[in-house]
Amino acid sequence: MESLQWIGRTRCFPLWQEFSKCYASAEKPVDCVAQKDDYMECLHHTKEIARAKEIKSHFVQTQISQSSDARKAAEKAATGVIVSLGLVKEEEGQ
Repeated sequence: MESLQWIGRTRCFPLWQEFSKCYASAEKPVDCVAQKDDYMECLHHTKEIARAKEIKSHFVQTQISQSSDARKAAEKAATGVIVSLGLVKEEEGQ
C-alpha cells in the first residue's frame, strides 16, 4: 500500500511560512501570536464556525419572532368577524 503524499502546497502553507519566519526572527514568541492565530484558523476554522453558529442562531430567533407576530395577526383576524370582513379597520397597537 502506498503512503499518501501531498502534491504541491497545502492551502495553509503560506500562513505557516509567515508564522515560521516570524518565529525565527522574533525576540519573544509572543510577538507572533497573530500569525499563529491566522495559521490555526486556516487549519481548523474555529472562528468561522463560531460566527456561522451565531448567524444561524440569530436567524432562527428572527424566524421565531416573525412567526409569532404572524400568528398573533392571524388570531386577531380570525376572531374578529367585522375586522376580517374589512368593514372596520383595526387600530394599530391593539
